[in-house]
Amino acid sequence: MTDTSYTPPKVWQWNTNAEHRFSNINRPIAGPTHELALPIGKHPIQLYSLGTPNGVKVTIMLEELLALGKTEAEYDAFLINIGKGEQFSSGFVEVNPNSKIPAMLDRSTSPPTRIFESGAMLVYLAEKFEAFLPTAGSARAECMSWLFWQMGSAPYLGGGFGHFYAYAPIKIEYCIDRYAMEVKRQLDVLDRNLSDRRYLCGEEYTIADMANYAWYGMLVLHNGYEAAEFLDVASYTHVIRWATEIEARPAVQRGRRVNRTFGPEELQLRERHDASDFD
Repeated sequence: MTDTSYTPPKVWQWNTNAEHRFSNINRPIAGPTHELALPIGKHPIQLYSLGTPNGVKVTIMLEELLALGKTEAEYDAFLINIGKGEQFSSGFVEVNPNSKIPAMLDRSTSPPTRIFESGAMLVYLAEKFEAFLPTAGSARAECMSWLFWQMGSAPYLGGGFGHFYAYAPIKIEYCIDRYAMEVKRQLDVLDRNLSDRRYLCGEEYTIADMANYAWYGMLVLHNGYEAAEFLDVASYTHVIRWATEIEARPAVQRGRRVNRTFGPEELQLRERHDASDFD
């Protein structure tokens, strides 16, 4: 099928007059748009985030570390409203030059260590606190493979399928078919792997599970993009079993609430600065 309503120009130009859901924050250039320092809390770890899947990965990890008694993983989680362009402040860009949530600052080091990209944060925290990342060669490789599988796959789920199915101003059959096919292939990859494993890497719960749950748990358990029926997610029974077990963990339930600004009010915790904030 050919769409004859649009002919790409010889050289693409940014349409600054475009009006759609993301037109006020999408731009083809990097760097800050305004001067504003980030707030600093009282704990070693400073997180600047939003309760989207990429943000949830990290708050789940931090809550799991605290549940293990790793008190040095205490953290402040400040809300970054990406709809208002807060990710383009000079303070945020200094921590994450890519202007995407989440961004993290570890102030227990001198000088403070910045970490951007959610997968890098999971590895950094796992190595720092020696938890949720196997140390043996083959087991570690398996965990890292599933972690990076998620990092490479999620853009097809969120920016591809989610965007064209749920957010794009017009429905384009080719785009929706293309990304629906890929998301179903990804679900099949997970389902086949989980058919004879409790977790993605075997019997051990790892950062690979946290990262993948944040995206695919949202999809299969919470009707992500309101596409559960469209994608027939109920047919991926092993993924549902795995995601349900992970979501039952108290630390996961806490992590899902942090920086959340949508859904039932009792599941929202706009900012987290102390464990008592969950009470």
